[in-house]
Amino acid sequence: MSFNISELSGRKGLENNLFEKLGEAAQDTGSVSIEQSEQLAKEFLIGNANVFGSATFYDFTREENKGKKVYICNGSSCLSAGTQSALKEKLANHFDGTEIGEMCCLGRCHENSSFFYDGSNYSGHAIDNIAQIKNEKTKILDSYFIGSKGLPILTAPSTNMETYYSLLQTILFQPKEELLAALKTSGLRGRGGAGFPTAFKLESCKNTESDIKFIVCNADEGDPGAYSDRYLLEHQVHRVLLGMMIAGYIVGASSGVLYIRAEYPESITHCITEIQKLRDQNLLGEHIFGSDFSFDFKIIHAQGAYICGEETALLSSIEGQRPEVRVRPPYPAQQGLFNKPTIVSNVETLACIPSIIQEGGEKFAAIGRGKSTGTKLISLDGFFNRPGIYEVEMGTPLQTVIDELGLGFKTAIKAMHIGGPLGGLVPLEKIKDLTIDFESFHENGFLLGHASIVCIPADFPLIQYLEHLFQFTAHESCGKCFPCRLGSTRGYEMLHKARTSDYTVDRVLLNDLLETLEIGSLCALGGGLPLPIKNALHYFEEELKEYIR
Repeated sequence: MSFNISELSGRKGLENNLFEKLGEAAQDTGSVSIEQSEQLAKEFLIGNANVFGSATFYDFTREENKGKKVYICNGSSCLSAGTQSALKEKLANHFDGTEIGEMCCLGRCHENSSFFYDGSNYSGHAIDNIAQIKNEKTKILDSYFIGSKGLPILTAPSTNMETYYSLLQTILFQPKEELLAALKTSGLRGRGGAGFPTAFKLESCKNTESDIKFIVCNADEGDPGAYSDRYLLEHQVHRVLLGMMIAGYIVGASSGVLYIRAEYPESITHCITEIQKLRDQNLLGEHIFGSDFSFDFKIIHAQGAYICGEETALLSSIEGQRPEVRVRPPYPAQQGLFNKPTIVSNVETLACIPSIIQEGGEKFAAIGRGKSTGTKLISLDGFFNRPGIYEVEMGTPLQTVIDELGLGFKTAIKAMHIGGPLGGLVPLEKIKDLTIDFESFHENGFLLGHASIVCIPADFPLIQYLEHLFQFTAHESCGKCFPCRLGSTRGYEMLHKARTSDYTVDRVLLNDLLETLEIGSLCALGGGLPLPIKNALHYFEEELKEYIR
């Protein structure tokens, strides 16, 4: 991260944004040309190497993307479902091989066979209508079951916009300290990773002096298997938007940025439409409801990089820099976007805020278990009899989620990967020991994360799945720290060689590699990868002994 580049990028602000210009430059051909890169460097007074480095980082602006017309999902859920080889064969009947690329993950984990074409995502049986999709520009919307157990908050039916935003009118004439106190009482913790207390982050930003502050919604949910953010952005977006506005009022920010994955095109389109409705009803802009509070939104269309789910890499991305992880401190709450105090929270966390403020922190705190208060969204993949998005109270037994909500498994499975690629690999015998909360998962050696569940079938080679995790990390690493960049590549090479030849991996060497990744990586990408690998080595030693001695 360069302090000077952040300042230079900040001179033009959000409206004339270098990262957006890179996306626009790649729109027609799929990549940014040298000439376009040099022109942008000149316009933003930034070195050619800096702009070129950014343009060549992202999946959808780099040279390898040039000429691609259709993209196949290569996420963990589609891999374990085994649908993508047949999908690619069918697409090859309609596209040249050089026109077919890959994306990860499209958030269609409930039915797989996922692909992206002409600005839209498709899955399930849509491939059988590919000729119609191509020739008639047909859009096929997906659907999935949405349910809850306990008190529904994020899955509760939405009221009309006027009624819903009347809460904001009340809030804008309340002391900020009262609102912050309610969030403290609620015990709300971040819903995307390790569960950091939300109120602490807001208070830190509030107490940092600056004329300019930002609220950034991290909608770059890239965990394969998770599609809860997509649900919120497409079905409950005003919970997210109002949550951002309340956070902005508390900390003194007037700009809200939604950084949304390129892999979620429908989410981007829906957010643009709903934000315009707010503007049309004078709910955005200067002196909202006649108060001293001014606020507006900016949508940033991401360009394909899992690492941008890490908050500091995301901020560098918005600035037009390579999305490399920043060393902390300083933390974003003190020095974030364009070096200004910034709150970065994920979609589900922000969506919880309006209900807490409306109902009171005590009611939210009364739900859950221990320090895991409130509810949690869970994504169930296509191996369940009833896949979909479910909201459960923290502390709900995992067995209940599987049996009562998902209605059990369609076929025999041996493990569930919960919480994304960096989450824990949970064998069937551990299901009875787990409840949906941060503490239970941590105590049992796993990670709740986004609470996405990717099932691994009984007949799927676990060595292939572990190889996939190393390969995923190697591809998505920002490259800043050696342990992640090199360690993930070496891990992939070893497991691939073991799977495809008579080579066996030395367990001591593998343990050393995992330890180096854990203690030497700058962020959770390299630091979190060892968790599912260790879980597999512990619970599936018999299956893996052929490959790892």
